[in-house]
Amino acid sequence: MLITSCYPLRRLRRIRQQPFARRLVAEHQLTVNDLIYPLFVLEGQNIREPIPSLPAIERLSIDHLVKEAQGCHALGIQAVALFPCIAADKKTLDAKEAYNDSGLIPRAIRALKEAIPSLGVIADIALDPYTSHGQDGITDRNGMILNDQTVDVLVKQALCCARAGVDILAPSDMMDGRIGVIRRALEENTFSEVMILAYCAKYASSFYGPFREAVGSKGALGKADKFSYQVSPSNGDEGLHEAALDIQEGADMVMVKPGLPYLDMVYRVKSQFLMPTFVYQVSGEYAMLKAASQHGWIDEKACVMETMLGFKRAGADAIITYYAHQIAQWLHDE
Repeated sequence: MLITSCYPLRRLRRIRQQPFARRLVAEHQLTVNDLIYPLFVLEGQNIREPIPSLPAIERLSIDHLVKEAQGCHALGIQAVALFPCIAADKKTLDAKEAYNDSGLIPRAIRALKEAIPSLGVIADIALDPYTSHGQDGITDRNGMILNDQTVDVLVKQALCCARAGVDILAPSDMMDGRIGVIRRALEENTFSEVMILAYCAKYASSFYGPFREAVGSKGALGKADKFSYQVSPSNGDEGLHEAALDIQEGADMVMVKPGLPYLDMVYRVKSQFLMPTFVYQVSGEYAMLKAASQHGWIDEKACVMETMLGFKRAGADAIITYYAHQIAQWLHDE
């Protein structure tokens, strides 16, 4: 015999019984408007070059880049983020190719804005694809990163992309003071409408390997690391300090990178500053999910969508993910 008086009157399972009720009370929801698709671009025509460590992701010549972006935009994706794969003979110690107005990224920006004016175009502002040593900055003869000299080059790179018509500049270099200097340079050169997405809490992570292969900096970097300018994985408060500085210097949005290992930082940055907060599901995260799904060890769609909701629940306003095109297709099909 059931003694109903002993049973709880408040049963949380009641609203979980039927799909419509679960949808009505959902606290967080992923939409295509949350997605940013990172794209790798290289020189040439009619080229789609596979990236072994990033299955289903390719380096694209500009003509194919435009086609890929058109397909994404048709599914509702609002923005793409561009990353170059620069020929070895254009990599130098001074990274001068980074601010060549006729270079690969400025041409890609112009092509995208001409073909899809309403698509948001984000340009990575960092020197590692352009330096012969694979570091994000200018170095002295002992290999030390020179902060202020690097910022001077980053400003030139930012203005080059602004002249090409970029919508958002995304400094990912982690040099001190670069957001303020870039913001002032934009204001002084009639580019006040260009937004800055600051990689404020970018950690010296082991999850970047496939990306470095994709942009061609892995071989140049060799066994060197980036601990002298990226945040230590052990430090949370330091990431908040970086965010505070970037916001004070004029950032319009802030970024936490990587994603899943740093959900606490997504939550803390969003809660502390109430700023548009983005997260980057980086190449290593994507590669793990893709490899496990290819072996049949996980349900790819279910696991990917669960990670996306995790980002949203932590407070992310937008997500850069190599799964963006696939997720957009899944959402469209549903």
